[in-house]
Amino acid sequence: MLGLALAMTLATAARAAPCDAAEHRGFDFWIGQWQVHTPDGKLAGHNRIEPGYGGCVLHERYEAARGGYRGESLNAYDAARKVWHQTWVDNGGLLLVLEGGLRDGAMVLEGRGTGRDGQPVRHRITWTPSPDGSVRQHWETATGADGPWRTSFDGRYTKR
Repeated sequence: MLGLALAMTLATAARAAPCDAAEHRGFDFWIGQWQVHTPDGKLAGHNRIEPGYGGCVLHERYEAARGGYRGESLNAYDAARKVWHQTWVDNGGLLLVLEGGLRDGAMVLEGRGTGRDGQPVRHRITWTPSPDGSVRQHWETATGADGPWRTSFDGRYTKR
């Protein structure tokens, strides 16, 4: 009987996806095809966020409504370190590496980079889901080690 129980346990473990744990689902509220609007209601662009690799990755593809700006990110939960990770790249040469996690139901990712002027820049992006199914993305930057946070982008995501 013990052998049968062990065999069933091993079979169940083999079928379980490596990213089935609740921690890996923390950013699932962002999955979808979205229209992104600025606070004044203007269309900023379109964003598509899709799960991949058995639910272990969220792949974002963004395209601005005007000007040809495009970018994409890969997002994953790092179970070993217990943090969410995002790597963003775009057609303007920007590379952002952000990490963080859920805070009061919102995903908050932060990172450091260098501005065009060579000064250090801190980045903080917060995605907050709303009861109506929309998501607010608020990107803030701060120059230097202790400069004040300033809004770089504020967008409201609604499903297409």
